[in-house]
Amino acid sequence: MNHLIIMADEYMARALGCANHPIVQTPNLDRLARRGVRFIQAYTPSPMCVPARASFQTGLHVHRLGCWSSAEPYDGEPRGWGHHLRENGSNVASIGKLHYKSSTADNGFDPEILPLHVSQSVGWIPGLLRKSPLPFDASGFANNIGGGGSEYSQYDGRICEQACQWLSNSSNTDIPWVLFVSLVSPHYPLRSPNQFFDLYDPDHVDMPFCYHESERPSHPVVRKIMAASGYDQHFDEQKIRLARAAYYGLCSYVDHLVGQLLQTLDDNDLTSDTRIIFTSDHGEMLGNHGAWTKMLMLEDSVSIPMLLSGPGIDEGIVSTTPVSLLDIAPMLYKDHHCPFPDHTLDGESLAELSKENPQNRNVLSQYHDGWSPTGFYMIRWENWKYIHYQDYDPELFDLENDPQERTNLADKKHYKQVLKAGHEKLGSWLDPEAVNRKAFSDQQKLIDQYGGVDGIKKKMELYFDYTPISSEAH
Repeated sequence: MNHLIIMADEYMARALGCANHPIVQTPNLDRLARRGVRFIQAYTPSPMCVPARASFQTGLHVHRLGCWSSAEPYDGEPRGWGHHLRENGSNVASIGKLHYKSSTADNGFDPEILPLHVSQSVGWIPGLLRKSPLPFDASGFANNIGGGGSEYSQYDGRICEQACQWLSNSSNTDIPWVLFVSLVSPHYPLRSPNQFFDLYDPDHVDMPFCYHESERPSHPVVRKIMAASGYDQHFDEQKIRLARAAYYGLCSYVDHLVGQLLQTLDDNDLTSDTRIIFTSDHGEMLGNHGAWTKMLMLEDSVSIPMLLSGPGIDEGIVSTTPVSLLDIAPMLYKDHHCPFPDHTLDGESLAELSKENPQNRNVLSQYHDGWSPTGFYMIRWENWKYIHYQDYDPELFDLENDPQERTNLADKKHYKQVLKAGHEKLGSWLDPEAVNRKAFSDQQKLIDQYGGVDGIKKKMELYFDYTPISSEAH
């Protein structure tokens, strides 16, 4: 059996036609969903690129890796599913964005084609200054929006072209393979190629929900992150509509590229032997709740699309089982008859979870990155979401009855048992206080290594809005 893993970047779970989005056009992804299982409670292990991708590669949660932030990228250790499957006889290749430390390390792929890693093998080091963040100019996010495409969308076109060529060549071998195709869209800059931007009239796109000041989150940690990042300060209604139209256009562009990959599988008689996974590293707030990008445990930031199809997978299923990016690694080990690593993985086989709904299964996400004065953690189970902010009050949401997360139930006496259950589930994964302390300790060592706050200030050339395209990615 073969596997094609397609990962978009910053793709919000609701931005799919098959998820009943009223505007977004994604015919190829909708077709993929009809051919398999769509998980509607799928989550990232961290709502930030670098830690999420490290967890995806290893099958381990962030607190077990120490890849806490955008300045602490994966360096090939501990070895992930790519290393083990490759050594077990499978071909394992990546094309596109990895966001690891660099290609000088063995990241588990051979080859890495057009890789994009963190800038200068360092990443976004100002984000280490979490309790006293440096001033950040977010105006570029709101001003670099609309049609015309960007260097990122051009890069995605090259990724797709190389992936189609790789798939065509793979039809000549009997060796099982895994191809990881990692696109950057719809990650900002929100500039969509015109062909797809023109599908959406900015004057008629939906406005964000919970956008009015009185509707925005009141939790002090969330408020601090939103204030320090400052994205929404540069938006008016016209820019909001333009940005949302461009984001939807980028989603349709991703769908177009997925369609080319699916067609290549069909043309080379590979579809019947290939399991296909479509997902994202995290979501995008897109103005909802007055927030942009990710970093939060609100649904549009932490929930992700997760589609699975192929041999042995039932068709036309909508699964409510909570799943995570961490459930991909165990499936790959099992499907390729590869021995599991010595350490315990944090997920279960996504394929097996597609056929069953384990009672009381929960998934964990955590954040220890830029602008956050403390570590915070999410537990998702049944219809509940529990968010623990270390040294701050928690939050509790009933997503079945409050899908837009307008009402925090944590201080309501009728929900004390649910709140207690969420905290106990979190405790089964980790000690939130100890993990928070370890994250800050590790990051302080890095701050000292860079010469403290003054040293980091001198490296302001690394204070970028999004990772620049490297020479390897061209």
